[in-house]
Amino acid sequence: MKVVVVGGTGLIGSKVVAKLGEHGHEAVAAAPSTGVNTLTGEGLAEVLAGAQVVVDVSNSPSFEPAAVMEFFETSTSNLLAAEAAAGVGHHVALSVVGTERMPENGYFAAKIAQEQLIEKSGIPFSLVHATQFFQFARSIADEATDGDKVRIAPVLFQPIAGEEVAQAVGRVAMGQPLNGRIEVAGPEQSRMDEFFRDALAAWGDPRTVVADPQARYYGSVPGERTLVPGEGAILGKIRYRDWLEQTAAAQ
Repeated sequence: MKVVVVGGTGLIGSKVVAKLGEHGHEAVAAAPSTGVNTLTGEGLAEVLAGAQVVVDVSNSPSFEPAAVMEFFETSTSNLLAAEAAAGVGHHVALSVVGTERMPENGYFAAKIAQEQLIEKSGIPFSLVHATQFFQFARSIADEATDGDKVRIAPVLFQPIAGEEVAQAVGRVAMGQPLNGRIEVAGPEQSRMDEFFRDALAAWGDPRTVVADPQARYYGSVPGERTLVPGEGAILGKIRYRDWLEQTAAAQ
């Protein structure tokens, strides 16, 4: 089966390409570096020729609200139009747990717009909603840093290893279209401030984590359950501490 992975050279996309290839599928990475640009449409018709499935794990280079909205609306519209012309039978997109619970957040609003385009396209689809990746923990802490303090909202948090997100996306891509969504998350749920207090200690980071109910998460104040999945979510097996140790050993 030919599967085109848009964003296939990135953190998740490269893992999806590798996992699909291990199972004997023709997994093609589509990205500007491979001659495919979803914003301009360059290379889309060529790469989609003969494809049965498209997996979109691409991401905006900017999180500024107007820029991220422009990215997802333009790239998704171009991609869906090219898929319709090529006869693609399954569109899989990676999104974020909680998009509908924090619509005032510019990034989440853009992901909602992306999902609505997919749902209205007429192409059979599957949406994979994932919690935050372990790989982004440091950038989340940096975004929340105020001097020597990291201000974190004491809300529920359940991050997941990127490897397990890629595994879930690959499995969905090989299945029948859901015409709906599934949620994936890590095996451990904790308070966000507690997670980062433990994480900074593990990193040997001297910053102090402060539980602040008004702390913003990329511009918005999350609610108690904004960032965690509902019942029935697929849970990974890799715990953050184990992931840190594995990552350190691999390096």
